[in-house]
Amino acid sequence: MSARLQDRIAIITGAGCVGPGWGNGRAAAVRFAQEGARIFAVDISKDALQETIERTRAAGGEIVGHICDITDTNSVKAMADACVETFGGIDILVNNVGGSAKGGPEAMDEETWERQVRFNLTSVYYTCRHVLPHMRARKKGAIVNTSSTSGMRWTGAAQSAYAATKAGVIQFSRVVAVEYAPHGIRVNTVVPGQLHTPMVETRLAGQRAGGDVEKLLSERLARIPLGFMGDGRDTANAALFLASDDARFITGTELVVDGGMTARCD
Repeated sequence: MSARLQDRIAIITGAGCVGPGWGNGRAAAVRFAQEGARIFAVDISKDALQETIERTRAAGGEIVGHICDITDTNSVKAMADACVETFGGIDILVNNVGGSAKGGPEAMDEETWERQVRFNLTSVYYTCRHVLPHMRARKKGAIVNTSSTSGMRWTGAAQSAYAATKAGVIQFSRVVAVEYAPHGIRVNTVVPGQLHTPMVETRLAGQRAGGDVEKLLSERLARIPLGFMGDGRDTANAALFLASDDARFITGTELVVDGGMTARCD
């Protein structure tokens, strides 16, 4: 039985990680490589990419790292061109860059709002803008954008810009999916819930629990009906399905990875 992504060329943005362990992008790089993909791993930090590259190669995968500021359109165009030059094309794009900032409309300053829009939503527009022409020329492709359950419901913190932009990713993906379906290009969204990724320790605990990691983990776990928290590998497996031919008749939709959290009322 052949690997599900054998010899396909996959750009994965946000492929590094803020700390050791399984972030969504790192896990996707390793998991896609295990299924035969050739990985073009993108991040703004060379150091953040190093563990991803090492883990992917240890799994027997082919991976090339590329430094890119995903919020700069010229940098993103150069990224897409570099992938084509390196591997000869682009079959898969996984958009995994994003991050939250706390605050509602009064508490959040305008500069933070603008940064959130550019980081979480405009970045997805930029990558699609510069990758889609290459896919359209090949008459095929799969794009998996990463949203968040915060884009669907209240998830325990006032983070209005993050919620709005992640909701925007979902609707952006639906519209692009319909427009590009005649070109053989599928566009879907994976929607992770409250996972235990390295970001919990390095960023979220300080934002929401005064630095108390165990307190934050306990609060997040209490919202999950399955009774345990997934990690980046669960997001990666969902993205793998959506990027593969197993999902050949699936486009313009979302796959929620949250242990049942958004299905409950409280």
